[in-house]
Amino acid sequence: MSELVLVVDFGGQYNQLIARRVRENHVYTEIVSYTKALDAIREKKPVGLILTGGPNSVYLPDSPTIDKSIFEFGIPVLGICYGAQLMSHLLGGRVAHAPEREYGKTEVHVDTASALFQNVSETTVCWMSHNDYIAEPAPGFTVCAHTDNCPVAAAQDVSRGLYLVQFHPEVLHTQEGSKMLSNFVYNVCGCKGDWKMDSFVETSVRALRERIGSGRVLCALSGGVDSSVAAVLLSRAVGKQLTCVFVDHGLLRKDEGDEVEAVFGPNGAYDLNFIRVNAQQRFYDKLAGVEEPEKKRKIIGEEFIRVFEEEAKKFGAVDFLVQGTIYPDVVESGLGGESAVIKSHHNVGGLPDCVDFKEIVEPLRDLFKDEVRAAGRELGIPEVLVSRQPFPGPGLAVRIVGEVTPEKVKMVQEADAIYREEIAKAGADKGLGQYFAALTNMRSVGVMGDERTYDYAVALRAVLTTDFMTAESAQLPWDVLATVTSRIVNEVPHVNRVLYDCTGKPPATIEFE
Repeated sequence: MSELVLVVDFGGQYNQLIARRVRENHVYTEIVSYTKALDAIREKKPVGLILTGGPNSVYLPDSPTIDKSIFEFGIPVLGICYGAQLMSHLLGGRVAHAPEREYGKTEVHVDTASALFQNVSETTVCWMSHNDYIAEPAPGFTVCAHTDNCPVAAAQDVSRGLYLVQFHPEVLHTQEGSKMLSNFVYNVCGCKGDWKMDSFVETSVRALRERIGSGRVLCALSGGVDSSVAAVLLSRAVGKQLTCVFVDHGLLRKDEGDEVEAVFGPNGAYDLNFIRVNAQQRFYDKLAGVEEPEKKRKIIGEEFIRVFEEEAKKFGAVDFLVQGTIYPDVVESGLGGESAVIKSHHNVGGLPDCVDFKEIVEPLRDLFKDEVRAAGRELGIPEVLVSRQPFPGPGLAVRIVGEVTPEKVKMVQEADAIYREEIAKAGADKGLGQYFAALTNMRSVGVMGDERTYDYAVALRAVLTTDFMTAESAQLPWDVLATVTSRIVNEVPHVNRVLYDCTGKPPATIEFE
């Protein structure tokens, strides 16, 4: 890798988004905890550093901090929000509780002579979120942006390549934020922008071929975008040495098992060995009585491994297990930065002790979702598969609030199929990042056919997103929602109420559990 920008994480919710925005400029980025940053800088030799936001106050004794030698490596640094305040605090500035908190879209007046604000409007809208503020910039820094309430919205020490912004340039609410981050990586860090998907695919195929040699490979194929791209990448690298095991855990969307077999099975277009395991009842038995989301995820993840073990023993020794882990899985599982664990992923965190594989191969581990799609297109995978909306590894188990039963699975499958069918029929799917039906654990009184009912509520979700790290609820046409509602309550047994989820991410996640 010829150039790398490290994102140093102080616990902010937007660490992945910062990394994603930098990668949009064809510059490779990794997230590292502030506790490991100095070692990572020495080992990886980045061309730039970005210090993230965080929920703490830099002047409190137990707040996350870092040795100020980080500013003496001669590497350009951009501090964002908490990162900006920490930079000021460590270098001799003064950070204090703000007399007036700023939150939301705010007009910021910038000095367009700054390398950070080239080609940015003199007055631009940015997203503020802070209780503290930089009361006095550190020695050597000059102010290059302000608001009516924030005297130091941005500052710079050009001689040392140090820049800080009090707002969040990474979020879409900051209208020219992408331009600012581009300015940092190109104007300040001097990046060339050589992180491209064609080179990633070519390099990955070559590296996989070299690593695997003549070994036998077992791929966990779900039929989703991630595992499909991983499978085709491995197929390109080692051909018939690859066996794809598709586990139908009974938690897929309606008819999805047959659709996956049609694409990757014996009659499909790919040169690989395909095995389908119908393990529906096995997973239902394991999930019986389990309501807690994290426990459901872990049960499903471990059962996946057990199934793979058993299949591997049927056709001899297997050297490598392929998983479709992607970068958000790694970070959200607490392995890529400092942020708290949001959810566990069955593709992340290693294998149980009794697994019979030599090692795991995760060819997509460093990619975000849209980068995975780009890799799929580069590999020639059909667009219908590459562009399909995300589906969680634990499947419908995380779209059923509470206990998972075969009856509930059937209910959410039918409701989801109706929802997707009507959305597509109305042409309302254009621009949607993800949309699905979930089964709540709420039961309420209803009236159907002059009779009292006491049945479940289905929740519909549709979001607008480009990165799946932040999202806004989509405003679907009311007539489409009315049609979907009518069909669900009439066609899906034991459902008498349909709700629409208007919550964005944050504060919610895109999935229900």
